[in-house]
Amino acid sequence: MTVLSIENFSVDYLVDPVVHAVKNVSLELRRGEVLGLAGESGCGKSTLAYGIIRLLKPPAAITSGRAVFHSREGLEIDWNALDAEELRANRWEKISMVFQGAMNSLNPVISIRDQFEDVFLTHRPEMSRKDRRARCAELLERVGVDPRRLTSYPHELSGGMRQRVMIAMAMALEPQVMIMDEPTTALDVVVQREILREITRLRDELGFAVVFITHDLPLLLEISDRIAVMRSGEIVELGDAAELYTNPRHEYTKQLLASFPSLTGDRGSFVRGAMDDRLLALDAVEVTS
Repeated sequence: MTVLSIENFSVDYLVDPVVHAVKNVSLELRRGEVLGLAGESGCGKSTLAYGIIRLLKPPAAITSGRAVFHSREGLEIDWNALDAEELRANRWEKISMVFQGAMNSLNPVISIRDQFEDVFLTHRPEMSRKDRRARCAELLERVGVDPRRLTSYPHELSGGMRQRVMIAMAMALEPQVMIMDEPTTALDVVVQREILREITRLRDELGFAVVFITHDLPLLLEISDRIAVMRSGEIVELGDAAELYTNPRHEYTKQLLASFPSLTGDRGSFVRGAMDDRLLALDAVEVTS
């Protein structure tokens, strides 16, 4: 079953000359799956994500297409047709987003608890203070953070903790879709592995679907059900992760696969070795942790 469908979606930056950042992208996100979105920096991945959830700022503008959310109850919501009040009511409740820079996404002068409670005061005004606080503690526990950290400020948390807090906030209203824009890019490999483990566990527990955006193709090969490869604003290849790894069809996908150097062997001789090295290294982290 489809939970989110992107139809002929285009985004332009209205400058002189006009920049066509996303060009007629069509995708379907299935309920409960992890869809990886890969590509080099500047290819339009984040612009697509911000366009889907309608967080683009001028001079960026959606110039064609639509994003349609399909609820479990069978309702279809055309995200592009929502007015400001409807968008405010549905965003984070139906579709949420984990941004790339956790430190920049969290308010530096407000405690973690207050930032969580703001979400519930806006979307769940009927909740009592006791229920809000209990829910905040539950969310932090779900992502492996001590609830006592609710009184902390963002600068008092490590990078990994801040990213976990962002994931917990994105889950607060139990959305059916989570868009994750390079959530592990700035983290070391051990913390990255822990975050990925949490995302996979939470997806299995709660059943939400994930659009996972990164330039790190080996990472996507490990966690994704399907992968879409993006280049110059267009999807050039889409397929099952295993199939894309073993039998890439597009030349650009082959170049991406070949861009990760192997840990062994002569320089320039890599075809698949780096992928195997990366996955083995991450497995080793899993075992030792």
